[in-house]
Amino acid sequence: MGGPGRRAGVARGAHRARRRGAARRPHPATAVPAAAVRGPGLRRSNDPAGGRARTREAVGGQGVKRYLTATFASLQTRNYRLYFLGQSVSLTGTWMQKMAQAWLVLELTNSGAWLGITLAAQQVPLLLLGPWGGLVADRIAKRTILIGTAVAAMVPSLLLGVLILTNHINVALVLVLAVIGGVIDALDKPARQSFPSEMVPASQLANAVVLNNIVQDTGKVVGPALGGILIAAFGLPWTFLLNAMSFLAVLAGLLLMRSDELSAPEPIARGAGQLRAGLAYIRNNAELFVPLALLASVGLVAYNFQLLLAVLGRETFHGDARTVGYLLGALGAGSVLGGLALAGVLRATVGRIIGAALLLAALLLATGVAPNLATAFVLVFAMGTSSVIFKALASTWLQLAAAPEMRGRVLSLLVVAIGGTTPIGAPVMGWLAEHFGTRATFLLAGVLTAIAAVIAYLYMRRAVGADHDEQTAVRSNA
Repeated sequence: MGGPGRRAGVARGAHRARRRGAARRPHPATAVPAAAVRGPGLRRSNDPAGGRARTREAVGGQGVKRYLTATFASLQTRNYRLYFLGQSVSLTGTWMQKMAQAWLVLELTNSGAWLGITLAAQQVPLLLLGPWGGLVADRIAKRTILIGTAVAAMVPSLLLGVLILTNHINVALVLVLAVIGGVIDALDKPARQSFPSEMVPASQLANAVVLNNIVQDTGKVVGPALGGILIAAFGLPWTFLLNAMSFLAVLAGLLLMRSDELSAPEPIARGAGQLRAGLAYIRNNAELFVPLALLASVGLVAYNFQLLLAVLGRETFHGDARTVGYLLGALGAGSVLGGLALAGVLRATVGRIIGAALLLAALLLATGVAPNLATAFVLVFAMGTSSVIFKALASTWLQLAAAPEMRGRVLSLLVVAIGGTTPIGAPVMGWLAEHFGTRATFLLAGVLTAIAAVIAYLYMRRAVGADHDEQTAVRSNA
């Protein structure tokens, strides 16, 4: 028999045993299931640290998987996946031909002036006819337009290749075919810019737009490099012929799409004044007008990267063609890698569009005062990222905010704002760089971009305040 003291000692021993057992048991949040740490006939593992390590590895793997899923979310949609693959091939071919066409003009004329005229001949139709292309995109199914423009775009490329092979090419024919290509672009680009909203849900639209921009920027890097290799290995005509064949990838993707899975709006009937109605709709809607005006302003002064970076590398840092190539490569790498890093997290608002413009302005200013080439490389890389974010946010917002029956006309002005303003801004910025220096030109571009962003912010605040006052007045009268 034991007295109270013995019973108390037994109780204390049992309590200490329970505490030791609890200390040996891993925390439920980090415990590894028994099946995961022992096989048939094996004893239970007593290594909680190893369990926690394996759990962290599992969580890390799941995090990477979620990140990759978000980065390429829109590719889960079959129709968009087909579109993406076709564009990846075709845009590489398009930029390959741009390089080959520039080389052809220089071989025919040995004149930079003729090269500038040729580039303008291809861009001016977009500036003049882009809004009409948007109206066509609202009247006709966008998939139908893209099939037609892909077939039409093969013709100038085939003709250039055949004319070179038969020695019948001259600069006048190159100009005519450049104008024809520009007209095709004016019909194609508004439909192409507004088509993603019909393939993917609204929650994936920003991701789809970023991936589109990444394809475009990748084509800018890969296409000219591939063109140079083809010209050296096989000759100039085969570059044009191969680009013509690249449109078959676009056609295959479009024809294989399931039309019943496209959320296409009802095409509008032909009528008088529809282009003016589209312009009035944009002008009276601050959420559309402000981003478009900001895009046009930035396109005019800041999106002449090929010109500005060429002068920066050669005149400011006294480099050669390789230096310029490295700067353009840094811009393209920033667009691609930065776009991929942020593709799964971007959400479009007018405020974020203005913020992205301010970031671009800050990078232009910093590049203007970069003390050395290494710093310039880093800033240009970041500039590529901010540029693709700015364009992607604006394009996503415009597609979401525009009424479906107006989407083609709204996106056509986006195309004009980005691509159509370059022929106007490039000569002006080139003249400024020649007379006042490259650094001063970068600083001016940064200041003007920042001013445009601040004006956009103030205008948006005023518009939102006016809408709020109007709604308050309506409620008080009711």
